[in-house]
Parts: sequence; structure tokens; C-alpha cells
Amino acid sequence: MNWLAKIDLNIIVTKLGPLRSAILLIALIAACLFCGYRVGNFYHGYQNNLLALQKQRLQKLHQQQQDQQRHIHILETELEVERMANQRAQSTLKGVEKDYYQTKKELAFYEKVMAPEKQADGLVIDDFNIFKTESLNHYRFQTVLVQQVLKKQYAKGYIDIKLVGSLKGRPVTYDVGDVSEVSKKDLSFSFRYFQIIDGELTLPKDFKPEKVVVAGVLTQNSWQKYQRIDKHYPWSDLFTKS
Repeated sequence: MNWLAKIDLNIIVTKLGPLRSAILLIALIAACLFCGYRVGNFYHGYQNNLLALQKQRLQKLHQQQQDQQRHIHILETELEVERMANQRAQSTLKGVEKDYYQTKKELAFYEKVMAPEKQADGLVIDDFNIFKTESLNHYRFQTVLVQQVLKKQYAKGYIDIKLVGSLKGRPVTYDVGDVSEVSKKDLSFSFRYFQIIDGELTLPKDFKPEKVVVAGVLTQNSWQKYQRIDKHYPWSDLFTKS
């Protein structure tokens, strides 16, 4: 900028005269204004282009974000559908397994009845179940009896059910007649193939059952011999079954 200090405006005015000096000054000012305007326009255009590029880039990033969110949503939906399908498949499989087990159990039961030569001979306690009710300490019981003989005649007799447990720390055994309203007639049976005997019972207060002993008794008569069979069922296992 030292060269500007060397310029003597008085000399320029003396040589060119006041008018020409004024015209030259105006021309210089106009040139500066024109150059400034052009540079300003160029910089403004550059800023506009840069802003447009940034805006396009932002829109592109925003679109990419929306696409990724849409893709994530699709994946989450597919995952949920797969999860639900897997749960339904497992539920269906459990249902099929349950039906298969029940069918197999029923086939085994009828095989005992209709094909006794494959099983032990005589009276069989096929099953015994205990079911809870809505009332406190009140239960339903069910006994299934099967006759397994080749030449079937009516099996006649009765069942005896005893509940073994403890009451206030002491061992106690209750006959089913002591804890229910079933009579000896209700516990009697007469059948050729099978019979179901059921009833209800109420446990005494503070009684803690440990097991149930079920006995099937064939009374002696002209066509059958006396027979007694006993089966023991742990109380906890009865609820596992039901």
C-alpha cells in the first residue's frame, strides 16, 4: 500500500485540470462500484449454489433416514409376524401332542377293555383323579375300573378309598365316607367292561393329605372269586395329572 502514499493528487489535478480530475475520480468510483457489484453478485451466486447443494444433500439424507426407518419398521413387522407364527406353531404342536397323548391313552384304555389277553387278568383300577373346586378344601374324585378277562361276566363289588396324612402333627387316616356324603352303594360297582365311580369330599380343617389309597374289591359269588387290589396315589401327583 506504499505506492498509494506516493501519489500526489495536487499534481494530478494540476496536469488534468479540475474537470478531468473530477471525471477521472467519478470513473474510478464507478469502476470500484461496478467491480464490487460483480464480485458481490458472484459471491451471492456462489452462496446460493452452495446453499442449494446443502439443501439437496439434507433432503437426500432425510430421504435416506426415512427409507431406513421404513426398512426397520418392515423388519420389525416381519419379526413380529415370525414370532407370532412361531408361537402359533408351538401352540399347534402342543395341541397335536396333547391330542396324540389323549388318543394313545384312550386306545390303551380300550385295549385293556377289549383285548385283555395283552394285559394282566382280572379287575384293574385304571385311573384315579382328584379335582379342585371353588370351595375351600372341597374336591371331586373319580375312579375308573376295568375288567380284564377273556370271558367277561359282570364284575360286582365295591371300592374303598382312604386318605392318609397328618393332622396337627399326628398321622391320621380318613375313610372317604368320613369326609363325604357318598354311601357304600355309591361306591359299589357292577359292570362287564368298565365303570366310572365319582363323588365329592371335603377335607377336615388342618388336615394335610399325603396320599390316597384306593382298593377295588370283588366280592365272592357263584361266578367270581374274591379279589382285592390296592393302589397308592401320592396327593401331589394327583394334581399334576389333573
